Amino acid sequence: MRCPYCASDNDGVRDSRIVDDGKAIRRRRFCNQCRRRFTTYERVEGLLQVLKRDGRHQDFSRAKIERGLLAACWKRKISVEQIQKLAAEIEAHILDNYEKEVASEEIGSLCMDYLRELDQVAFVRFASVYRRFSDIQDFVDELR
Repeated sequence: MRCPYCASDNDGVRDSRIVDDGKAIRRRRFCNQCRRRFTTYERVEGLLQVLKRDGRHQDFSRAKIERGLLAACWKRKISVEQIQKLAAEIEAHILDNYEKEVASEEIGSLCMDYLRELDQVAFVRFASVYRRFSDIQDFVDELR
């Protein structure tokens, strides 16, 4: 780490603490060149953000995908392991194709694509919530 006062990279860490509920590390540093102290923070760079329908942003969460898939697959002959594998495949697809932001609609569409291949009933259940179906005609249109 370069000293902000003299630009030397000859420094040491005197103290480290976890801050921000474990989301960051605060380091108290000491420059061996100019003898001044300075503080740095380490944080994970912003993970993928999900753009919600209402314009809000949220951190990407594989757990949310798993919960949605579990709800759609409830009382179907689909194991938790299959659902976890499906969620991992969806997550890998998203991380491979999006760098900083992905729309929630895209995540929902991917889930539907994967569910369509796995189980038609689970697909319809997921689609009914995701697409906000209001009547039977909406179901019929989606199935075509």
